[in-house]
Amino acid sequence: RACFCGLFGTSSTQFAGRTERVARMGDGRGRGTYEIHTGHSKRVMRALSSDDMRGEGKFSVVDSIRPELLTMAPYTPILPYEILAQKLGIPAKDLIKLDANENPHGPSPNVAQALRNAPFLHIYPDPECTELRELLSEYTEVPPDRILVGAGADELIDLLFRALVTPGKGEYVVSFPPTFGMYKFDSDVNGARCVELVRDPVTFAIPIDKLEALFTPEGRASQGLPRDSAPPKMVFVTSPNNPDGSVISDDVMHRLLVLPTLVVLDEAYFEFAKDNRFKWVMQHDNLVVLRTFSKWAALAGLRVGYGAFPLPLMECLWRIKQPYNVAVSGQIAACESLRDRADLLRKVELMKLERDRFYREVEEIEWLKPYASEANYVLCRVEAGRNAAEIKQVLSEKGILIRYYSTDLLKQCIRISMGTAEQMDRVYQVLRAL
Repeated sequence: RACFCGLFGTSSTQFAGRTERVARMGDGRGRGTYEIHTGHSKRVMRALSSDDMRGEGKFSVVDSIRPELLTMAPYTPILPYEILAQKLGIPAKDLIKLDANENPHGPSPNVAQALRNAPFLHIYPDPECTELRELLSEYTEVPPDRILVGAGADELIDLLFRALVTPGKGEYVVSFPPTFGMYKFDSDVNGARCVELVRDPVTFAIPIDKLEALFTPEGRASQGLPRDSAPPKMVFVTSPNNPDGSVISDDVMHRLLVLPTLVVLDEAYFEFAKDNRFKWVMQHDNLVVLRTFSKWAALAGLRVGYGAFPLPLMECLWRIKQPYNVAVSGQIAACESLRDRADLLRKVELMKLERDRFYREVEEIEWLKPYASEANYVLCRVEAGRNAAEIKQVLSEKGILIRYYSTDLLKQCIRISMGTAEQMDRVYQVLRAL
């Protein structure tokens, strides 16, 4: 599987069972040389330029691509289980995968049984996810006419951009890094600017004062925006925030909601925290709340997310969404998860207990400083002269996969998702030996 767009900028793709990294060196107009990295090897190829292909009757697809996409930075996903296992030389079943905030307990047993017995996999899925939305209404106490289901919450984020942003018109949204990378990614894809207001480096609190200033000419100018710019189209806030697990207080939420913009609250990790603001959509016409089945219900591989929206926005989203966006398998799995939610939420409590235990266990590890978290992961800063990249590498060699960050905002940080008690026993054993 080759990715044509991967030839522009830098990206990763899979080809012939291998993961390849493609980096372009050229003049930005479709001409140049491309380095293709596969593992530790490197191949160099010359790509056809626009001029190469522009003979009599020739057509260059390069000239038809939006120019800003040719240099856009791609989203960097976690590598699949099988690829990681092959790379490390460790059987997939022996890996302890704690790098993507997945649920180690797996989905409800009822999911596999329901999928085995599904009689209509050859028929297109319900475009309105009717049964699933009814069950979600029961779970969230929000009417189904305010609930939209997507192929992961990522699809719903993209839909919001499609509905609200006009590409190339200088429109912008706001996010608060370090945070979920899809907000910036979808801004780039949809031709919007993402104004990034950096969180407090110690508490990860959002700079609400700077956000409020954006609604003044002086505040806009301080962020490089024209003084007469319109307000941001959307403000994205995540609670608990990924990667640190911090939450937004009610006071800050109320300050957000009095602003003349759409506030998109991402509650992907809601089940692991105390706050529940899904029903706030009923009182605030400028609020969207997004959630997912990936974490609490362990359906990350089936891609099911949902959200609560203002009714006028719902009318537009129904109009522009793909007709059959959520697969039959995803709808079945999500419905069974909601029916079996008592058991799934019991497993969520087990993960929360492991989170509490994590803080006790690492107290004696002087070089590892954890941040407070209300999610199913803990962000830690590596100190005392130790190197975070080396810590990640040693753990990987022992079959324990964690997330390592090299960005300026998260230097010397690692993030560890909560595994089963047995998996975490192994993590603590290895950490103490380092």
